[in-house]
Amino acid sequence: MDLDLRKLRYFVAVADKLHFGRAAEELHIAQPVLSRQIRALEHDLGAALLTRDSHGVALTDAGRQLLTDAGPLLASAQAARHRVTVAARGSRRLVVGFRAGIVVTPAARAFATRQPEVVVDVQRIEWDDQAAMLLDGRIDVAYVRLPIDETGLRVTPLYTEPRVAVLPAAHRLAGKEQITEADLAGEPLVWHPDASTQPTRRPHPNAGYLVRGVDETLEHVAAGRGVSFLARSATVFYTHPEVVFVPVTDLAPEQVCLAVPAARTSPAIDAFLAAARETAEITAECGNNEMWQP
Repeated sequence: MDLDLRKLRYFVAVADKLHFGRAAEELHIAQPVLSRQIRALEHDLGAALLTRDSHGVALTDAGRQLLTDAGPLLASAQAARHRVTVAARGSRRLVVGFRAGIVVTPAARAFATRQPEVVVDVQRIEWDDQAAMLLDGRIDVAYVRLPIDETGLRVTPLYTEPRVAVLPAAHRLAGKEQITEADLAGEPLVWHPDASTQPTRRPHPNAGYLVRGVDETLEHVAAGRGVSFLARSATVFYTHPEVVFVPVTDLAPEQVCLAVPAARTSPAIDAFLAAARETAEITAECGNNEMWQP
């Protein structure tokens, strides 16, 4: 039997809340209706998904597996609906995502010579949503930094760029022209799970300060809570009066790529990919025009 996506959405709501009443309220349906839909889904799948007793609601092993699989399934369905809607109305708009420090303008200008009737919109993305926003249709194409979960995506390498250490202005190494990773051994880290911002020695999950984004990184470093690492291009667009950037000679460079959904076909996307390839060198040079702080 085919999997009913409506029932699947209902199941995800209950699994997230572990409470039928709150899930029904969120879904704007009556609780008895929700209970019947979940029982029907269990019947369809031939497996119990939830246990219900005086202690509350809990997921079975089958329920946990379905919850893991449900996210990509629902996102894929939503993305398909979005793509069909866009195709039906003949949309003349391309949404390009980009990570901090990456310049979209050179490719957008080159693209405009090929498809001047298509408007290019840009949207900033973070490490933890770069794949999800492509897969669910919120953006059409994206400049991403590796590593990225490439499941369901076509990823094209464009260029690499060096990385720098982010140090408090009063740091003992702040005046150096360049340093090595070993020079920072033992320093507390300001970091986030994006591997592209981490040194070779991955921090312990409970070590240092966990942040999201460049702005938070600079604030924590300026406050003396630790050191961090960024792609050099990010230093062109982000500065802080109490932070300096120093090249790290032995850290592997970052790989910048263009990613598109594997299931997406579009002349506009193909044209933008060609423009991005042609202008990759120019885009990379935009990150080399930084002014190193003393």
